[in-house]
Amino acid sequence: QVQLVESGGGLVQPGGSLRLSCATSRSIFIYYMDWYRQAPGNERELVATITRDGSTNYADSVKGRFTISRDNAKNTVYLQMNSLKPEDTGIYFCKARTTSSEIWGQGTQVTVSS
Repeated sequence: QVQLVESGGGLVQPGGSLRLSCATSRSIFIYYMDWYRQAPGNERELVATITRDGSTNYADSVKGRFTISRDNAKNTVYLQMNSLKPEDTGIYFCKARTTSSEIWGQGTQVTVSS
């Protein structure tokens, strides 16, 4: 079973940037990969998706600011986050999924504050 480990979170000022990484223990070629986030008191929400052939989809709240990408050779998925806002604060989770299974990482904290 593949394991996912997120990294790259931290504290950043509004308008700043962060790049999150999701490293996996096995090839991710067969998986759709998602980034979710969860703010305190809120439900977990889907932020971005990348398919096996590289097609992407984003939540309206992050379109034009966030970019999801994947490097299958490195078994890693990235989330580049630019022009960060305080409302982007939360724990960011990576998920690998197929039609029959899904696997979550443990999350990485992102805090956007001055």
